Amino acid sequence: MDVYSTASARLLPWVSAEGKPCYLVSDSAGPVSRVADSMESIQLGLAADLIDEAQRMLEERAWTPGELHLLAVQLTESLCAVHRVAKSRGARLLVPANGDPAVRA
Repeated sequence: MDVYSTASARLLPWVSAEGKPCYLVSDSAGPVSRVADSMESIQLGLAADLIDEAQRMLEERAWTPGELHLLAVQLTESLCAVHRVAKSRGARLLVPANGDPAVRA
């Protein structure tokens, strides 16, 4: 008997036109899962690039209020995307089927 199970629905890295979360119920091997995996990878890469840019910009100490505002907007958007990826991946971690985290395989 398998003592671990996975969550039944995957939180996708995008929202609906109405801004609502999108979920996928599948075996995680289909084309939508592959698109979601690719999009998550891109979002994480963009976040890393933005971190580098923010560090460079802040080290220079020669920014305008408009540049700081744009940086704050971009960092917020990126943080939201990375948070969604983390929630999605965390929800898909193997968890004990009986809900007991002390159970080990």
